[in-house]
Amino acid sequence: MKKTNNRREFIKKSAMATAGLSSLGALSFSAKSYGNIIGANDRLNLAICGLGRRLGAYFDPIARKESNVNLLYLCDVMKSQRENAAKQFSKHMDHNAILENSIFKVIEDPKVDAIINATPDHWHAPGTWMAVEKGKHVYVEKPCSHNPREGELLVAYQKKYQKVIQMGNQQRSSMQSIEIINDIHNGAIGKPYKATAFYSNARGRVVNPTQAPVPDGLDWDLFQGPSPRKEYMHDTWDYNWHWYGWDFGTAETGNNATHELDIARWALQVDFPEEVMVDSGKYHWVDDGWTMYDTMMATFKFKDNKTIEWDGKSRNSYNTYGGGRGTIIYGTEGSAFIDRDGYKLYNRNGKMIKKNMGSGSEGGVQLGGGGDMSTAHMVNFFQAIRGKEAQRSPIDEGAKSTLLCHYANISSRTGEVLKIDDSNGHITNSRAAQKLWSRRYEKGYEPKL
Repeated sequence: MKKTNNRREFIKKSAMATAGLSSLGALSFSAKSYGNIIGANDRLNLAICGLGRRLGAYFDPIARKESNVNLLYLCDVMKSQRENAAKQFSKHMDHNAILENSIFKVIEDPKVDAIINATPDHWHAPGTWMAVEKGKHVYVEKPCSHNPREGELLVAYQKKYQKVIQMGNQQRSSMQSIEIINDIHNGAIGKPYKATAFYSNARGRVVNPTQAPVPDGLDWDLFQGPSPRKEYMHDTWDYNWHWYGWDFGTAETGNNATHELDIARWALQVDFPEEVMVDSGKYHWVDDGWTMYDTMMATFKFKDNKTIEWDGKSRNSYNTYGGGRGTIIYGTEGSAFIDRDGYKLYNRNGKMIKKNMGSGSEGGVQLGGGGDMSTAHMVNFFQAIRGKEAQRSPIDEGAKSTLLCHYANISSRTGEVLKIDDSNGHITNSRAAQKLWSRRYEKGYEPKL
C-alpha cells in the first residue's frame, strides 16, 4: 500500500509541479485534484473489464513500451473470454494479468489506477462511476451511457472526483479528422449549417430468443448487473443483447451512430438541439428476434438554423453516400466528406480542392479489433492521466454526443417529435419521453449522486 501511495504522490516531486498547473484547464482538472494525477514517468496499473469484440483494440496501446502500462487484470463475466484474452495478450507482453470474474473486485483493488470499461452498454455508466468513486480513471467505450440521466451523472461524478473519464469515440484522435475539423472551424467551407451522418451495414437474421440454460462459464447475474433480473434467453450474452429489447442495449444508434454524430456535432459546434424527429422501423426479417428498428432517419434541429441528420441502415448496405459510414458537412462555401480513412474537401461548385486520406486500419463498418485511431485515443487517455496531454474526448463532450442517440431512440419508441430545452438538454413536451430519461435499476445498483 505504501508503494502505491508513493506512486500516486510522484507528481508532487516531478518537474510537472512547476509546469503542469498552467495546463490543468485543458484537462478539466482543478488545483484540488492536482495531487491525484499520476506522474509522467510513472507506470499505470490498468485493468480491462469486458473482453469481447473490442479486445484487439487494446493490444497495441498497452504493449507499447512508451505507454508504460502494467496490465494487472483481465476481467469478464464469461470464463472463455477471460481465457481467450489471456492467450491473446500473451503474444504481446511478457507477464500474466490476473483473470477475474468480478468487476467489483477489480474496482476495489487500490493498486488499480485506471480501467478500460468495455462491458455491454447497460454497464458502461454504472461501471464507470463505481470505479471513479474508488479513485480510478476510466476509458469507457461508446456509448458512455444507457440513458440520458446516466450521461448527466457521469459528468457530475467527474466533477466531484476529478478523474479522467474518456469515451471511446476514437475518431476524435484521427489526425485527418482533427485537421479537417480545424479547417472547418477556420472557415474552409464558409459557415457550416448541416451535417449528414450515415451508416449502412448488412446485418442478417438473428435467432428468436427462447428461455435456455445459462451458458457454461457465464455469470448471468453479474452480466445483468444494474438491469432488473430476468431469465436467461438463448444467445443473449454474445452480442445479440444489442437487439433484444432495451434492458442491455441502445440499438444501432447507440451502437454506431455515436461515432458519426460526434463528428457532426464537433464540426457544427453545437451542443443540445431544440427539436428531434425520427422516422424508423423494422423492415428486414420481421419475424426474427430483432426487437428494435433496423432502419432510422433522424433529424436534429439546433439554434442558428443548423441541422444534423442521421441515416442509419443496419440491414441494407446500399452505399447512399459513397461509403459504409461517415459524415458530410455542408457549408455556405463548400462541403467536406469525413470518414475514418480521412477527408475530401470540396468547393461550392462540387470540385475537390483538398484531400487527405490516411493509411489507417480502422475504416469500414466491421470494427471488431481496432487500429491506429483506437491506439492513439487510448494513448491520449494514458497521457491525460499523467497530465501530459489534453483529453481529446472529455466526458462532457462524449455525453452530449451520446445524448443525440438517446433522443433518437426515445423519439422512435414514443413516436413523438421531441422538444428540447437547449440550455440543459432536457425534453420538455412529452411525459412518455421524460419517463425514458432514466431507467429502473436492480436494487443496490442505484447511483449515489
